[in-house]
Amino acid sequence: MIKVKQISSKKDKKKFFKFLIDLYKGNPHAAPNLYSDEFSEFDPEVNDAFRFCECKMFLAYEGKKIVGRIAAIWHKGVNEKFGTKQLRFTRFDVIDDFEVTKALFAELYKWAKELGMEEIIGPMSFSDLNEEGMLIDGFDRDSMYIELYNYPYYVEHMEKLGAYKVVDWNCYRIKVPEKKDERLARLSDVIAKRNNFKLVDIAYLLKHDKKKLNEYVMQCMDVLDEAFAGLYGTSPLNEKQKKREMNLVYMALLPELAAIVEKEGEVVAYGFMMPSMLKVLQKARGNVFPRGIIPYIKAMKKVEVADMMSIGVRPKYNNKGAVAMVMNSCLNGLHKLGVKYLETGPELEENDNVQNLWKNYERELAKRHRCWGLKVE
Repeated sequence: MIKVKQISSKKDKKKFFKFLIDLYKGNPHAAPNLYSDEFSEFDPEVNDAFRFCECKMFLAYEGKKIVGRIAAIWHKGVNEKFGTKQLRFTRFDVIDDFEVTKALFAELYKWAKELGMEEIIGPMSFSDLNEEGMLIDGFDRDSMYIELYNYPYYVEHMEKLGAYKVVDWNCYRIKVPEKKDERLARLSDVIAKRNNFKLVDIAYLLKHDKKKLNEYVMQCMDVLDEAFAGLYGTSPLNEKQKKREMNLVYMALLPELAAIVEKEGEVVAYGFMMPSMLKVLQKARGNVFPRGIIPYIKAMKKVEVADMMSIGVRPKYNNKGAVAMVMNSCLNGLHKLGVKYLETGPELEENDNVQNLWKNYERELAKRHRCWGLKVE
């Protein structure tokens, strides 16, 4: 018999986070989360999104064995922004037993009805900066630090629940060209001169003026906030959330894989890539220290695959070509490090501006993620 328990203690939260690590132990494609990241994400003292969100966390038991988990988020900020009545679900993981899935979602339906919500959607977390979307295609591909991985049977469970597609995100694998793109380099120079744009010397600032670099990176978070404001499920970020994201950028920052374009001290556009952290996270099993430290050092020194974290342009500079400068700088960095492939994070299927960035390069659609919807009746 399946029993579902709402949790809140630190001890139970540890079990909640550990379930994912145990469920995917030995899977060559899954990148487990870190305990430190997850505890921070679900801590109201750390995650400022709790100012406009409420959350409930659940564990499913069969006897004394944990067989599933799920969290529900009432995101009042997004509901107000878009005029919706939705309850989000996130951190949904389960053994291949549909009865467990039904029992977990029954708790979400119960809370949704109490709140007067009309729809349950997910997987979606507290903000667009978090992992979102259930993997529906590409189960044999490696996952990134910023995306979700799940077994194929999750999709079957959602379909049995009567879930429907809300939106999809696409992930591309791009082959880094063997030669530098001279056309892009020339275009980048023309755009810089025409608009008085400059590339920030990230390597220099990282060594000699971290305070100034912090200011630029925080501005990048402002650009991200503005550039993606109209996309599905996004909500405005406050200063505390932006600082958390900045700290994540620094965790795997290589100057060669980052570009910031500025004009008179204002960030115009940016792009952040990072070495693939898949092997690091698999070895770490929730804690980088001590198990993951050697894989981390190796990942930072020899980069064969890079992950695209985020790229954005301040809206008032759209169509000025700044993104060409970002791409040229990052491609030069990829060549310098000998990177063979670039993996994009989940890109909303209707976000043509981002997907068109890669149209001139050898690419393939590697993975798709889906936000599911369920009517609350």
